[in-house]
Amino acid sequence: VLRVYKAAVQQTLEVLFLPEGREFLTSTDAVSRDSADRTIVAWDFQSAAKISNQIFHERYTCPSLTLHPKESVFVAQTNGNYMALFSAQRPYRINKKKRYEGHKVEGFAVGCEFSPDGTLLVTGSSDGKVFFYNYHTSRSIRTLSAHKEACVRAIFHPVLPSLLATCDWAGEIKIWQ
Repeated sequence: VLRVYKAAVQQTLEVLFLPEGREFLTSTDAVSRDSADRTIVAWDFQSAAKISNQIFHERYTCPSLTLHPKESVFVAQTNGNYMALFSAQRPYRINKKKRYEGHKVEGFAVGCEFSPDGTLLVTGSSDGKVFFYNYHTSRSIRTLSAHKEACVRAIFHPVLPSLLATCDWAGEIKIWQ
């Protein structure tokens, strides 16, 4: 063990290293009735100090974080049935003009990911569907009925970007082209 970082007593849901690796983000389940001001925490990798815990101010947990492959932004999947876009540079501001809506999370740890070229954002949905969003417009451009159970992950193949893997809550995995 090289370093230990302690968020608090809540569960850590996700870890995301930012470009260059000097900082990283964690997602926790620290929510109250009115706010979730510690849901996403930014950390300094070298000192283990918290840089910011005031990134996301809504009352939803964020089970998944994903970094854009070409731009300095990241997306947080929220349990509020939308994905929020943030700057991946200090002060990590939310883009209030872009929200990716239409899919359902409903308490599942649904993951999200950008396509290798950064033009698409894909996510599963608690109703078993996979949603494809245009990154620039934030509009849903395609929906795929993928599973009978909640689709908790959709991920592009790293070498063959025309392939997509999905998996559901019951353990079924499918490869799509």
